Amino acid sequence: MTRGRFIVFEGGEGTGKSTQAALLAQRLGATLTHEPGGTELGAHLREVLLSERTRRLDDRAEALLMAADRAQHVAEVIEPTLRSGRHVVCDRYIGSSVAYQGYGRLLDPDMVRAISGWAAGGLWPDLTILLTVPEEVARARIGPARDRIEAAGDDFHRRVLDGFLEQAAEEPDTWVVLDGSGTPEEVAEEVADVVADALGLEVGGA
Repeated sequence: MTRGRFIVFEGGEGTGKSTQAALLAQRLGATLTHEPGGTELGAHLREVLLSERTRRLDDRAEALLMAADRAQHVAEVIEPTLRSGRHVVCDRYIGSSVAYQGYGRLLDPDMVRAISGWAAGGLWPDLTILLTVPEEVARARIGPARDRIEAAGDDFHRRVLDGFLEQAAEEPDTWVVLDGSGTPEEVAEEVADVVADALGLEVGGA
């Protein structure tokens, strides 16, 4: 049986990545999932990670909780689905840990990447699509901050964006950067072209 392909959407808040992940999964007939929170355990970890009640959570503890979420997610959802021959589209993965906990929280990005890779059992995406938008567009889309990470401040989120762009520059064979400022339909067509070119997958109609 042919193994499924693993496609990840990355980006900051308000870039449209969750919308595009859902649209692509529908068009591919793929399994749609997300991090943190893609499993029952992950849902509990997500609550801890994003709650204002845990605003004093240590940065290293945050990184390790993200890794724990990922370990369970890969073992329970992603890897079995790929082995079954079905494609997986994931909203956030290791790239987010490197960007948010590495660059954003000023931890060692290489260490965060290594821990995340170990937690994921060495599973890396076949393709990562990074969506970016200008700050003012993101701010208008998300409105007032809703969770602990969204409320981390502009400097934090600028470092996160730098972290995403640095990863994309270092891994041009598997990362593609797209402007998410267009309409959902316009961006979805660009995504479809990227997936077809990079992975040879036929993306069905919207």
